[in-house]
Amino acid sequence: MNKILQMLQLQQHLNDSTNGKGWEKGITKNGKLIDWKRCTYLECAELIASYPWKHWKNIDAKPDYENIKIEVVDIWHFIMSQALEDYKIKNLGTIDALARSIHALPNYSIFAAPLSMTDKNYYEQIKVVEKLIKTLFCEASTEKLIEAFIDIAIQSGLNLEALYKLYIGKNVLNQFRQDHGYKEGTYHKLWEGIEDNIIMQQLLDKYEEFTADELYNALEAAYPQN
Repeated sequence: MNKILQMLQLQQHLNDSTNGKGWEKGITKNGKLIDWKRCTYLECAELIASYPWKHWKNIDAKPDYENIKIEVVDIWHFIMSQALEDYKIKNLGTIDALARSIHALPNYSIFAAPLSMTDKNYYEQIKVVEKLIKTLFCEASTEKLIEAFIDIAIQSGLNLEALYKLYIGKNVLNQFRQDHGYKEGTYHKLWEGIEDNIIMQQLLDKYEEFTADELYNALEAAYPQN
């Protein structure tokens, strides 16, 4: 539960710093409208694109599970943001209360257990992703939305511990991007030909344990200056 609470707190901080205080009302400090549902279903589309579902192209290809995990973490950013907004605007409770609600979900115990790969084929896995998209638009509760997300995480090979590690890494990378011109369009996502997500994962693999500051400094050292 502490890991869930910490991720929620980090997401609140990232949204506050990126979008400005009061972003829960649906608009950023720059006057841009916020639509977490759109963010989520477009990331779901990117996740589905990591599966070789096309019957007319690369029919012998395998799912790109490393990228799938990154897409799942990206979705988690937006799912948490939606949940934080719901709890604030609808007066459902504090961040602590949200964390307790997640902990009480029926699939949480499986999520918190050691990793085990799904026995679903990738067509069935895609249907689980599509279930989340449907849940987004059926006016379901915040808890039902997070429950649908957890099903995606589990089938993608991410338990709570693995999601937590990748989320912390991506959260730090997102802050790094913002600090280095992401909004202004001056940030370089390719570092000497390698996408920054991959660089971040390579740096994570070097650590058994790490702090956010350590990872940020490692990104700073690796970021091309020109």
